[in-house]
Amino acid sequence: MDHIAWMAWTPPTAIFFAAIALTLATMTVLAVRYPEAERVGILRIPTTRGDRLFLSLIAAAVIHLLWIAFIGADPVATLPIGEEGFEVSNLWFATLISLAAAVGIFRTV
Repeated sequence: MDHIAWMAWTPPTAIFFAAIALTLATMTVLAVRYPEAERVGILRIPTTRGDRLFLSLIAAAVIHLLWIAFIGADPVATLPIGEEGFEVSNLWFATLISLAAAVGIFRTV
């Protein structure tokens, strides 16, 4: 495990990578079970599921960066887990906004 010791493996980092892996696995299963067809949405260009996923990930990155720039990443609560507790960042609100944006992108683009 020394070859990955440079990375700060924190619970949020593990959640992020697990979510990306689960998303890619889900998209693979959907592509096999339900072959996708391009569709034209509000952008007036043909897009596939993969295109809409890419747009959702870019939107999530922008939302999170803007959130950090204008609001910050201060903790909003501390859960009584472990000796020192587990701080909950207000970035989870940006994550909820990103999920809502992803739903909108998948439905309309």
